[in-house]
Amino acid sequence: MARTLLKGAEAALPTTTGTAVSFSEATVVRLVNTHTSAHLVTLVETRSGDTVGSFTMPAGSVEFLEKQPTQCVFAANAGVKGSKVGFTG
Repeated sequence: MARTLLKGAEAALPTTTGTAVSFSEATVVRLVNTHTSAHLVTLVETRSGDTVGSFTMPAGSVEFLEKQPTQCVFAANAGVKGSKVGFTG
C-alpha cells in the first residue's frame, strides 16, 4: 500500500498562468477538486510560461501530478487545492 509523505501545506491553486505556483519546487503535487463541478488544471513551464499540458479534473476527485521542479500549476477554479507530497515505501 502506497503512503503519502506530506511536504507542505495545502493551498488553493491560483486561477491564472501569471500566478501559477510550483508548490516550493515540488516534483509531485496532490490535487483535490473540492468544487461540485469539473475544472481544468494546467501545467506550465514557468509562471506565465508555455503550456506543458492540461486535464479536466472531475468534482470530488484526487490526482497526483508529477512535474519538473520549476514547472507551475494553476486551475480554472480555486476549489482545486494542492499540496507538495512525496511517496514512501
